[in-house]
Amino acid sequence: MNTRTVTDEQALDALRREYAGHRIWRARRGDGAPGDWCATLHDPDEGIDPTIIRSSADDLWDELAQERRRARSRWSL
Repeated sequence: MNTRTVTDEQALDALRREYAGHRIWRARRGDGAPGDWCATLHDPDEGIDPTIIRSSADDLWDELAQERRRARSRWSL
């Protein structure tokens, strides 16, 4: 995503803007602390896997970029 420090809300906003074909949120752990970063596919043109869970916003960003490439290459076969 970017090397500068961003808040969770800024990261969520950026992910939601870039990957609008997914519903993106931050899970909560059992103790109420922030948990994993999650994305659920709503637009099949934007991904393959129905749900993606990663431990950081950057990891989710990278995985969603890969999902987009996978979805677009699927239609070009």
